[in-house]
Amino acid sequence: MSMVSTQTKHFLGLKGVSADEITSILDRAAHWEQNPARVTNQFNGKFVSNLFFENSTRTRFSFELAQKRLGADVLNFSAAESSVQKGESIYDTVRTLESMGIDAGVIRLKPNGVLQELAEKIKIPLINAGDGNNEHPTQALLDFYTMRKQFGAIKGLTVSIVGDILHSRVARSNLWGLLALGAKVQFCAPASMQAPELAEFAPYVSFDEALKADVVMMLRVQLERHDSGLLRSAEEYREQYGLTVERASRMAPHAIIMHPAPVNRNVELDDELVEHEKSKIFTQIAHGVPIRMAVIERALS
Repeated sequence: MSMVSTQTKHFLGLKGVSADEITSILDRAAHWEQNPARVTNQFNGKFVSNLFFENSTRTRFSFELAQKRLGADVLNFSAAESSVQKGESIYDTVRTLESMGIDAGVIRLKPNGVLQELAEKIKIPLINAGDGNNEHPTQALLDFYTMRKQFGAIKGLTVSIVGDILHSRVARSNLWGLLALGAKVQFCAPASMQAPELAEFAPYVSFDEALKADVVMMLRVQLERHDSGLLRSAEEYREQYGLTVERASRMAPHAIIMHPAPVNRNVELDDELVEHEKSKIFTQIAHGVPIRMAVIERALS
């Protein structure tokens, strides 16, 4: 099954999605970025629910801004305050809201595989706002949008993704979409953070090699992985896999730094690089709203 189903308008991921479909979303986002009306009445009377079963600040606010700019009514749901705490299943929660008449759901989940199961049973469009370590398609789309604005095209770019590939849904969505768009992807990660099943699609390279790319995308280090033994210390990680000022100085003059945020400053990225002229981190965040407007519009149209 394709991760984008045109029959139900679910938007679950970028694996198997064509370059044409990705490009059409990027083009529509460009329309919304160029027409920054505060609010349109396009989806007046439509109800969209943000179903966050895992904490998020930036992604949720970005979706909410996009929904409100399109004129939709927004229902925010947080698992911490919901019946899920009382044992109600995720399916029952989503099915309940569907029964009440919402028109679409934006959903973020911690467990892998649950979103795909939900999509097979739920008829309203579901938009993936991050599921386990599987995919985070709207993050990847705003990354592509940022690259395309910077370089004019994505085809032919080399993109290095550095960090915890094993647990990263951002790395996976970027991989599938970038390959579809004709970019070359390479990974750089400590042995304990590599995803071996992805090696056939993107080679693992040294940090020195990764720095030669057009785009160096640093992934957030999940510091809670200290406990699981994957990470000895934040200091050691920075020393071996952090983008320091010295390492950044070896990047090509035209190359850019990206990061899905939030940044652990002085761990995966030196503090002074976060807003460096090479860094597109806050530009990426700004592009989240027009991208999510395009995705929501696609689901509701």
